[in-house]
Amino acid sequence: MRAPSNLLTPFRRDKKRDFAVGSGESLLASKVRQALLTEGATPRSSGELRWRTNFGAGLALLRHQRNDAVLGELARVYVRDALDRWVPGAHLLGVELQQVGPSLSLRVRVREGALVATTEVPVTR
Repeated sequence: MRAPSNLLTPFRRDKKRDFAVGSGESLLASKVRQALLTEGATPRSSGELRWRTNFGAGLALLRHQRNDAVLGELARVYVRDALDRWVPGAHLLGVELQQVGPSLSLRVRVREGALVATTEVPVTR
């Protein structure tokens, strides 16, 4: 049986002048990035997608916060909740905060069945 494939996000062109598709780990990482990088409805935002305001995560709430253990746990909870809701087949294995200067990013590791994917999610730039 052949692994399912689908469009990768963010959208980009392949060498055939079409949108790039992927399967396996690259598709899983793409689904996770799409769910986490879309700003969902929070107390400070009505959401990024007008047709589905709840889609996404509240990671924007982590900006300009103190980088400590509480921020790490809050990031893990936001990621876990977004994945449970929007990528239900993905099981969260870990979230690491990475701070370089003023930039904060998350390294998210997930498993879906036998697939394991790790992806970088920038919170601030």
